[in-house]
Amino acid sequence: MRLLEIANEDFVKLVKFIKDRYGLNLEDRKILVESRLSNYVLDCGFDNFSDYLRLVYNDSTQREVANMINRLTTNHTYFMRETAHFQHMMGIFLPYAEKNVKDKTLSIWSAGCSYGNEPYNIAMCLDEYFGEQRKQWDLKILATDISYNALKSASNGVFSPSAIKNVPDRWREKYFTHTQFGDYKVIDEIRNNVVFRYHNLMEDIAFKRKFHLIFCRNVMIYFNDEARAKLCKKFYDATEPGGYLYTGHAESIPDDMPYKRISTAIYRKVVESR
Repeated sequence: MRLLEIANEDFVKLVKFIKDRYGLNLEDRKILVESRLSNYVLDCGFDNFSDYLRLVYNDSTQREVANMINRLTTNHTYFMRETAHFQHMMGIFLPYAEKNVKDKTLSIWSAGCSYGNEPYNIAMCLDEYFGEQRKQWDLKILATDISYNALKSASNGVFSPSAIKNVPDRWREKYFTHTQFGDYKVIDEIRNNVVFRYHNLMEDIAFKRKFHLIFCRNVMIYFNDEARAKLCKKFYDATEPGGYLYTGHAESIPDDMPYKRISTAIYRKVVESR
């Protein structure tokens, strides 16, 4: 692997650009930038960061900056990650929603969905919980990310054996089919319940409905305190009273947020009694 070195002035400009546009904090991560982008910059036909970054800054479609950010923030992802969230969802959230959501339209958002493991996992939990009753409900899940590449891969619903290693055997047989290359593909019934969309979390949240449950896990870890606070306030305003926010276990929300902390990485929008 040939490691390109990014000039200090280019790095400072990149840090500011990413922070202003996406809230991600790359300060003190110069080595990470070089290690994760060097091969990609070379594959794009550039032999230095300066020329590549000019492409990024001048790309009106924003696709290239999305590609770059995806490479800077990609983590290993898999099904049933941070299992306590799915246990809470099945044991606490869904019984609450089943009783209180009168129009039977459940609004769930997987924010920063990456390659789709999380929203498909949510869809499987919904199918398992509601069973035959699911036909009476609108259970579509909104899944968003800033990486077009990740969204394209997610919509295909194909995963390696290692990505589904924590999926219960019964679910593996029920919700996946085998591909000719030894991978696993999510069945259409589950895939059709997930709607993938591009969304930058630094932009306003302008979806039609408020959400009963928001997953935003292992995303804010890349944000500085100011960006994290702004995002949590947006999530709060976009959540139905009584709804929940799940964050990554290594993340925390600002102390002055009006959420009630239920347990580690689980927060609730509670309406004060009058």
